[in-house]
Amino acid sequence: MYAGKLVFAQLTDLIHPEQFRRCVRRYKGDYKVKSFSCWNQFLCMAFGQLTFRESLRDVETCLRSRPDQLYHLGLRGEVSRSVLSDANRERDWRIYHDLAQLLIQRARALYANEPIGLELNETVYALDSTTIDLCLNLFPWARFRRAKAAIKLHTLLDFRGSIPTFISISQGKQADVRVLDELVLEPGAFYVMDRGYVDFQRLYGFVLAAAFFVTRSKTNLQFTRLESRPVDSSTGVRSDQIIWLRHFSSIQHYPDKLRRIHYVDEDTGKSLVFLTNHFALPALTIALLYKGRWKVELFFKWIKQHLRIRHFYGTSDNAVKTQIWISICVYVLVAIVKKQLESEKSLYSILQILSVNSFEQKPLHQLLADSASPIPEGDTCNQLVFSY
Repeated sequence: MYAGKLVFAQLTDLIHPEQFRRCVRRYKGDYKVKSFSCWNQFLCMAFGQLTFRESLRDVETCLRSRPDQLYHLGLRGEVSRSVLSDANRERDWRIYHDLAQLLIQRARALYANEPIGLELNETVYALDSTTIDLCLNLFPWARFRRAKAAIKLHTLLDFRGSIPTFISISQGKQADVRVLDELVLEPGAFYVMDRGYVDFQRLYGFVLAAAFFVTRSKTNLQFTRLESRPVDSSTGVRSDQIIWLRHFSSIQHYPDKLRRIHYVDEDTGKSLVFLTNHFALPALTIALLYKGRWKVELFFKWIKQHLRIRHFYGTSDNAVKTQIWISICVYVLVAIVKKQLESEKSLYSILQILSVNSFEQKPLHQLLADSASPIPEGDTCNQLVFSY
């Protein structure tokens, strides 16, 4: 019989101890802390995410019911709801932001050769945001409208492996386009966005950085057609044009040519117009790149349905960001397990298997291999909704 580490401990062992300590030291997370360290905080919060705990009291009750296993989970000392709440409120959320970035780098290296369904060697990113509704009485710092609070999760997702490479948490009222100012653009990479990110001054930054964008055109765009390329209408492409912006302020902000592609989706009949600064790829490939933008929508759906942010464990700005970043860490850890063990199961199935076997002493590869039928992705149990 296997007498090794618990399943939960095997998952958290994927985090390099020295890397975690560096994140903690960077922001003095354990300064003057006597018993409940940042590592204990992370383990408790990650356990709550993995096992679908609804509150800090729920986490405390569950862990205290297994006092003989706490040491093997990696926890040192007693688990207290009040101490965990204080840690979430006071310890810098950037500790877990930096930890997530380290895990993301590792996951991206594992998924570097993952196919994206297109004949492209370049990196492709999808950029989008989702709004998380909050109660204004509980979260007054996140005022969105007169009687409503909200925050936004801006995410840049790598098409390979659906790994989030950049996440920014902002006030709900912040315009999506402003997140472009925070991006460090990668030369040669493609950035796929919806038309909420159309700002020609910011889009020209992609040209200056030798990066490429694909976005939807707004209906009131004024332009002059310079060239029309031949197209195969059977593919859904109706036109492929080289254009120059006509409006004076637009020309001032974007003094260069653009490519405008009109595409009709055969399945839905929807007419779409794309803008890009890449002139060599076939028009159909540009349309398919935009279609792949839905990967980031699926990521938001997965996070909302299958990780515990249904009820935030704390109401302060720091506690909310701490919980979100630890949930991202759990997501990336599950993605790493999937790739390292070369599992055919979906992330959702792996998460569910890990959640009900956290206290088991069984090798991860054997646990996933012994689990028979896959759980369908459409299952809505443990559904997460950002509302109060």
